[in-house]
Amino acid sequence: MKRLIECVPNFSEGRDLARIAALVREVESVPGARVLDCHSDPDHNRSVLTFAGEPEAVEEAALAVVGKAAELIDINQHRGEHPRIGATDVLPFVPLAGVTMAECVALARRVGGEIWRRYAIPVYFYENAATQPARAKLENIRRGQFEGLREDVLSDPERAPDVGAARLHPTAGAVAVGARKLLIAYNITLSTPDVSVAEQIARAIRESSGGLPAVKAIGVALRSRGLAQVSMNLTDFEVTSIQRVFEAVRPEAERRVCTIEGSEIVGLVPKAALDVTADYFFQLDSFSREQILEDRISSVFGESAQGDAPATRAAQRAT
Repeated sequence: MKRLIECVPNFSEGRDLARIAALVREVESVPGARVLDCHSDPDHNRSVLTFAGEPEAVEEAALAVVGKAAELIDINQHRGEHPRIGATDVLPFVPLAGVTMAECVALARRVGGEIWRRYAIPVYFYENAATQPARAKLENIRRGQFEGLREDVLSDPERAPDVGAARLHPTAGAVAVGARKLLIAYNITLSTPDVSVAEQIARAIRESSGGLPAVKAIGVALRSRGLAQVSMNLTDFEVTSIQRVFEAVRPEAERRVCTIEGSEIVGLVPKAALDVTADYFFQLDSFSREQILEDRISSVFGESAQGDAPATRAAQRAT
């Protein structure tokens, strides 16, 4: 059985197809690192790249693609709806098969140190890799985004990076490196252009505001479509399912005199998270079996790679 780690870097570029393709090629150039998915959104101006492999290959590919992003992306020029602190905004490592969370934490810490050594990009550790309790939550690190962090880090010791000098890279900013369980990125588009409605709904349903547990949510404008969107991360689908989130958003939208226009899963999703009625999944925009994580792993690595992969979350929880 293979030892597999997933890495899901998020880049502050969702519009320039040539740059996005270059990032994908950088990962694919590392032997043993296999790209599973790439999702780009021009309104968010963000790309989510998913790749996996044996720990050594994933570590090498992660370092290579962070360097490529620093070469291609100037965060000062970035304009988009999604919060960000750097060219590579986040770099999480996820145990898939034959690897513990503790090993992913150790890998994240090594990669963080090497990012600073190679590229002089400061690093913040988050989720299970966090070295400070407050930084376990990514939103605490991202407060003020690149522009705010760039100023704060110069004078506020509480905002100093975990690795590197107390200043951001002039064009690549900073990167948050983490180790975490599987996460589902899920967006619901509303039939209104009013982003304040999406923001109100996000506040109503997210855990930090007293809403659904294991749900993070923000409201964003989809300017290219003239619509608003509730953009979410479901950090534990066994605690709060995709369907439960959808059913929570529906009445919130109706109370604000709008409806759900559609919804989407960004990137890959564990098969266990789809264990609900088929009728619901027909409402997802452009969903295909290629987005089921286990199916992609089987097609890319072969059946022997499945092992204790995403379905065995109990093993991940125990580490």
